[in-house]
Amino acid sequence: QVQPVESGGGLVQAGGSLRLSCAASSHTITGYAMGWFRQAPGKEREFVAAIVTRDLRTYYADSVKGRFTIDGAKNTVYLQMNLLKPEDTAVYYCNADVRLRPGSYTDWLGFGDWGQGTQVTVSS
Repeated sequence: QVQPVESGGGLVQAGGSLRLSCAASSHTITGYAMGWFRQAPGKEREFVAAIVTRDLRTYYADSVKGRFTIDGAKNTVYLQMNLLKPEDTAVYYCNADVRLRPGSYTDWLGFGDWGQGTQVTVSS
C-alpha cells in the first residue's frame, strides 16, 4: 500500500482556521470511509472525522463537532478546522480505510497505512 500524504498544518492562534489536505492513492481507498485522526503529545491517537466513500455521509468526534468539516472527492480528503483551540494541538493523520469497530456505532478505527502526519499547533 502507498501511504497517504497529509499537508496543511501549521501554527495558528486560538480562534483561527486551518485546512488540512490528504492525498491517497486510488489503490489504497478500499475501505468504508476515509478519515482523520490526531495524536497529542503523551496521548493515544484519537478519531477526529470520517467521510463515507459511497454516500459522503460525515461523522465527527464530539470535541470537534460544529468546528471541523470533512469533505473530499476521489482520492483527496480535506479537514477544514475553524475556531481552533489549544487542545486541538496534535499531529493529524489521514487514513484511507476507516471503519467502525464491530458492534459499535461511534468507535472509528483506521485500518489503512498511516502517513507521516501534519503538525497543528494552536497557541493561546
